[in-house]
Amino acid sequence: MSGVPAIAAEDATVVLDDTVLLAPTTFEVMPGEFRCLTGSNGSGKTTLLRAFLGSRRLTDGAVLVRGETVDMGRPRHRRSVASLVDPVPVARDMTLHEQVALVAASWYGNTATTAERAEEVVGRLGLTALAGRFPSQLSSGQLQLFNLALTLVRPADVVLLDEPERHLDTDRVDLVATLLAERAEQGTAFLVATHEPVMVDACDGVVELG
Repeated sequence: MSGVPAIAAEDATVVLDDTVLLAPTTFEVMPGEFRCLTGSNGSGKTTLLRAFLGSRRLTDGAVLVRGETVDMGRPRHRRSVASLVDPVPVARDMTLHEQVALVAASWYGNTATTAERAEEVVGRLGLTALAGRFPSQLSSGQLQLFNLALTLVRPADVVLLDEPERHLDTDRVDLVATLLAERAEQGTAFLVATHEPVMVDACDGVVELG
């Protein structure tokens, strides 16, 4: 399967009640590529990300994961794709660290290595000092980093993110952009909808909608 895109869109189109939500769009993202999805509000960025998650049906065309039509009913697709597109469910009575560790254990098993993965992600996102807090005790920016930790601690061939810079100050945007670029170098494919120049500068290329 070498040479097969991690994800691809082939004339992917969404029309709802005669309104074009996503004009025909074609592109591919190879393993290890960090691509940014740009365009004006209403150009279809979130719609396209949801199509890759199977939560938005296409009117025409196709979206593919590793050469196969997207079907999140397939265990391999669920394992292949991690996302922060819609809000991540969080448990109000579990600490930040407990929840990140739980997500890691649900995918990797409950081992010492899994605990190290969780601690590494929490640390890389600057959340170690907040690890004992509950979601209700986090600021909007801290909650965004927490959501990113829950997403990035998963094993995934593909990561889909919708404006990961939301609520973050400049230093935190730099931190996240650097982390995503490093993960891409390790083989993960990223498709990130963003308006943030720092994120665009860090990526390998742009898919522009609209």
